Amino acid sequence: MNVVRTVIDPKAAAALPPSAVLFVDCRFDLVDPGKAARDFAEGHIAGAVRADLDTDLADLATPPAGRGRHPLPEPEVFAALLSRAGWRPDLQVVAYDASGGALAAARFWWLARLAGIDNVAVLDGGYPAWLAEGLPVSNDVPAHSSTAVHVVFDPAQTVPVDELTEGVASGRMLLLDARAAPRFRGDVEPLDPVAGHVPGARNRPFSENLETSGRFRSPGELREVFGQIIGPHAPDEVVHMCGSGVTACHNLLAMEYAGLTGSRLFAPSWSGWVSDRARGVATGDA
Repeated sequence: MNVVRTVIDPKAAAALPPSAVLFVDCRFDLVDPGKAARDFAEGHIAGAVRADLDTDLADLATPPAGRGRHPLPEPEVFAALLSRAGWRPDLQVVAYDASGGALAAARFWWLARLAGIDNVAVLDGGYPAWLAEGLPVSNDVPAHSSTAVHVVFDPAQTVPVDELTEGVASGRMLLLDARAAPRFRGDVEPLDPVAGHVPGARNRPFSENLETSGRFRSPGELREVFGQIIGPHAPDEVVHMCGSGVTACHNLLAMEYAGLTGSRLFAPSWSGWVSDRARGVATGDA
């Protein structure tokens, strides 16, 4: 079985032997956080385990202290999710949501990479594409045999704020902001106390990674577009951010899918940046 490490087509995922694949349902609604559990109960890919953005893929229990609205979970929390899912190193993991990977399948994918697990892919088009293909669903709550899992997060895949500040100011790093253009410009800010963007950042709305169908644009097309955006910067000089470190993972995934490997995440993102009002704020276009 060929391992898929970025994006997988629904039909290809459905063809995987059930004993060789683990589906992770990452659907989430920012307005109604309880909706994901209700949706999962109504229907999901058979055998899928649910991963909640707020409790499994972030740490909302600890005061953020500059870590943003969706602080990274402790490794033990992510390991507990994998444990109750019955994860094994030989499984092909497929994460999906209902938002083209942005809420929060790409976040799960990136956390897995942070933990050194690379046989993880995001379902292209997510749950809507699975349904559109007429593939089977279930409302049974799957029973998984828990396994002992221990993970360690790789700090080299994240960028701390001091390094980011120096890197962007010196031109050594290119910072891409995945938020929609009106939020980047500071025209509106529905979630955070300050509107605008980090000085020196460029805007790359994550939605531009997708076709109107909700599927990813082709790797070649993404490579061309990102190549124009990052210019002379090598992929490993690119840092991603968004509002809280979730949709930024979508841009990181898109670059990896395009073969532009090695970019990193500023996990606190805008919500973490503006927690210190002494930091610079820019408005308007980049």
